[in-house]
Amino acid sequence: MKKNIILASIFFFSTGLCNAWSQAPAATTGDTTIYKAAEEMPRFPGCEKLDTTIQAKAQCAQQSLLRFIYQNIQYPYFAREKGIEGTVVVSFVVEKDGSITQPKIVKDIGEGCGVEALRVVSLMSEYNIRWAPGKNKNQAVRVAFTLPVRFKLEEAPPFVMIAGDSVWSVFDTPLTYAGGDSVLQVYLNKSLDYPKAFTDSCRIGNIDLQLLVRPNGDLRILDLIDYNDLGTDFWWESIQNVISTWGNWTPATHKGRKVPAAYDISLSFIPEAPGCRQVVDQYTRAIRLSDEGTALVQDGKPEEGLVKMSEAIALFPNNAALLLLRGQTYLDLNRMPEACTDLSKGKKIALVNWYDSLLPLICKDK
Repeated sequence: MKKNIILASIFFFSTGLCNAWSQAPAATTGDTTIYKAAEEMPRFPGCEKLDTTIQAKAQCAQQSLLRFIYQNIQYPYFAREKGIEGTVVVSFVVEKDGSITQPKIVKDIGEGCGVEALRVVSLMSEYNIRWAPGKNKNQAVRVAFTLPVRFKLEEAPPFVMIAGDSVWSVFDTPLTYAGGDSVLQVYLNKSLDYPKAFTDSCRIGNIDLQLLVRPNGDLRILDLIDYNDLGTDFWWESIQNVISTWGNWTPATHKGRKVPAAYDISLSFIPEAPGCRQVVDQYTRAIRLSDEGTALVQDGKPEEGLVKMSEAIALFPNNAALLLLRGQTYLDLNRMPEACTDLSKGKKIALVNWYDSLLPLICKDK
């Protein structure tokens, strides 16, 4: 099981905060200029009643903004899984009435981090949070504000709680199957039964499961993802197949004692009926095209990669794994409408919750 990782720190500054006042134009009545610097910069609310200096209020406001960002931001799933870290930069305008407008991503590090930072900034409008506006000559003005948000991975605690079970990710010795991973895969492939009621249906696809092995050897299914909407008969066969490995696991250990640990398993249901040969060939081709597309994206050729991914999806339009992969690529390219379409459809098919916090923002213009 991959280690869990957490958001460690966030830092921020306002555009032109340290610029000399002489760099900003003078305010006028009805001024609609968006200033990069102001005599008195905008401040996040919560500190205005302090009987102190403007500088002290600004420092207090920075701490309040930090708390707001930290309490609401979530490290995107794929960024955690791929070890992505770095600084996202989001900009917005603090209006004369203290409201937030024109939020946008200035710099992104990919894998949903930019969108997540933008989502949290957008929460200020959703929660009707009003800043203390920037001022020139004691008159409120519109001021551009830049917010860098640093995503940094840190070592998490050695376990997480999942539905009442502690699942460890740091071991002295890992969870192992008798004979090793290759023996397990051979066993699973050999023992997996294609549901008889669907022999001629030509249903094809993968089901991913996460298996928990407790210290006493008991097994529990933590998660099941059906990327192709194969249905409950296929779920049942998957669960029975994985549970049949009982008695062949050596539990993980941490500091000399046995601990619960998880193991990720992917099962492929390939129909063997003669009439399904064409479907199997198309599926094999779709997976190859998707893999080629992924390689192109990783090689810095996202547009060429998207062409390959789209060819794969044309063969299997309801394959959630293919849709989520292309949707994530669109997301990394800030192509929100396409990302919304793919991720929403993939989520509906596979019932995954990876993008729940992002979809409202990704799909806001649809």
